[in-house]
Amino acid sequence: MSTGKRDASDVRRLLLDEAARVLAEQGPAALSARRLVSRVGASTMAVYTHFGSMPGLVREVMREGFERFRARAEAEAEGLERGTDPVAELAGLCRTYQEFARAESDVYAVMFGGSALAGFELSDDDRRMGTFMLRFPRDAIRRCVAAGRFRADADPDLLVRQLFASMHGLAQLVRAGYVLGDHTPDDVLAGTLRDFAVAAGDTPDAAAASVAAGLTPRP
Repeated sequence: MSTGKRDASDVRRLLLDEAARVLAEQGPAALSARRLVSRVGASTMAVYTHFGSMPGLVREVMREGFERFRARAEAEAEGLERGTDPVAELAGLCRTYQEFARAESDVYAVMFGGSALAGFELSDDDRRMGTFMLRFPRDAIRRCVAAGRFRADADPDLLVRQLFASMHGLAQLVRAGYVLGDHTPDDVLAGTLRDFAVAAGDTPDAAAASVAAGLTPRP
């Protein structure tokens, strides 16, 4: 396939799309410059022209992953009526997190440093991009405090990091197939969020009801 009549931005977009597709369908081991360019009809020089290197291309895939992650989180937050049930809002954001991690597990692994491919390593800027996503659940936690569901002295910055650790740990275990036995990943998620809310100051009954509401996908 000739690229002579293609706009440079088209080639760049095709390379990104193909890299994301290979990661999602075949995993990191299948990702190579030669394979990518053969699928989009470009030369290997296209990778270096548009991204500088294979690690540069992987970084761009990661950043697009964060953009898709952000879009999902924003859609979830915007779809809820603020102030009615902030604990359900928080649970909904955690459901969105797990859905993204399962739907795009290989891209997720790159985003959070679980896959070092093509010489790619996370930079401090990459990590700041990841922690910036914490603003959505942190704001929900602040609303939980304001509504009296969480303790008045609760520290939203600490709580959101504890929640992040739990969500990432669950996503990694699910990806590796370690959630076995009678309880599904959704069972583990629900239990984790109920216990988190109660530990933060909510009552067991209120936490259970709100978590169940938040984990029910919106139509």
